Amino acid sequence: MILYHASNEIVEFPEIRKTKYTKDFSWGFYCTNNYEQAVRWANRGEGKPIINYYTYKYDDRLSILKFDTMTNEWLDFIAECRDGMVHQ
Repeated sequence: MILYHASNEIVEFPEIRKTKYTKDFSWGFYCTNNYEQAVRWANRGEGKPIINYYTYKYDDRLSILKFDTMTNEWLDFIAECRDGMVHQ
């Protein structure tokens, strides 16, 4: 699976930084499998927009919470993260 990460810099080796955890999904490295969505995000900030892309292979050692659609559970999760909730 190909995943995209919007940025204003090349991110060759993604890493999770635990500095500000009140973002929509708390700590993490945000990617999407939707190229058009990545382009929209890349064009939101300052600097030259860059779309980084990665080949993802399933790894059962990772803890992944996946929302297939925008449900009430998804919205509640975002609200809790913005309030500072820490999750695994």
